[in-house]
Amino acid sequence: MKKINWAILGTGVVANEMATAIRNSGKEIYAVGNRTHSKAIKFAEKYNIGKVYDDFEEMFTDSEVDVIYITTPHNTHFKYIKKALSNGKHLLTEKAITLNTKELDEALKIAKENNAILCEAMTIFHMPLYRKLKEILDSGTLGKVNMITMNFGSFKDYDMTNRFFNRNLAGGAMLDIGVYAISFVRWFMDSKPTEVKSMVKYAPTGVDEMATILLKNESEQMATVALSLHSKQPKRGMVSCEKGFIEIMEYPRAWEARITYVEDGRVEKIEAGKYENALQYEMEDMEKAILGDVSNIFLEYTRDVMDIMTNIRKEWGMFYPEEE
Repeated sequence: MKKINWAILGTGVVANEMATAIRNSGKEIYAVGNRTHSKAIKFAEKYNIGKVYDDFEEMFTDSEVDVIYITTPHNTHFKYIKKALSNGKHLLTEKAITLNTKELDEALKIAKENNAILCEAMTIFHMPLYRKLKEILDSGTLGKVNMITMNFGSFKDYDMTNRFFNRNLAGGAMLDIGVYAISFVRWFMDSKPTEVKSMVKYAPTGVDEMATILLKNESEQMATVALSLHSKQPKRGMVSCEKGFIEIMEYPRAWEARITYVEDGRVEKIEAGKYENALQYEMEDMEKAILGDVSNIFLEYTRDVMDIMTNIRKEWGMFYPEEE
């Protein structure tokens, strides 16, 4: 099997998690780049990475780089994606993959023109548990999916200068945690929602602090989503079907679920994968795609989710500086 050279852009928490995942898979990281060079040096020393770029954008043209993992703030993704794809680099990009549908469509066009793989690092699309649950639903055991209920709330300090509330860094609940919740909905719905209603509460900086969203598709499957950045909620997802319901806790990196069958009250525990291997699953699917098997990339879901988020923000009249 061809050795695939990974480069990591950024040195934050998720970059450290991916570096650990790559190393735990018995692979080496080829290079790292960061706006602050000293941070890249420390990162390279920590993970025994041989190459550190003086100018991080050199990784976009480095002939030895096969794939780049982008971990920078949301509002920087698009400009880096364009440069990397234009040079034929494959990309695994943290969510949200871009700010809006227009950016994503342009990125997909560039990827196609340069025969490059573009993938969003959306854990839900790569964790084994979700695939196992989808197989169960496809078998018809639980009947049709009727309703999906999502809660995702985290408590972030009310510091308007941090990235969660910073409009200049594309902060807000939608792109930070809403992308997970809507990806969960899309995964279990038969088709993209065509009717979407929402309400929003803004933070003082003008980004969305809380939101509630109702979604329905042409099959009349429905979903409710509740998001909050300053009030903790359980990370709970529920998929209600004709013959039972699925409960998933600690999503998106879930490793177990419970199915309750309504006819007899029987409860079945479903297990697949491990929480700590979440980024390893993303990395493995990305490498398979580079080698020709793109069945686990789910770009169509990524685009559906981005379109929903873009349209919701458009209805709110909430835009980021790059969109004005």
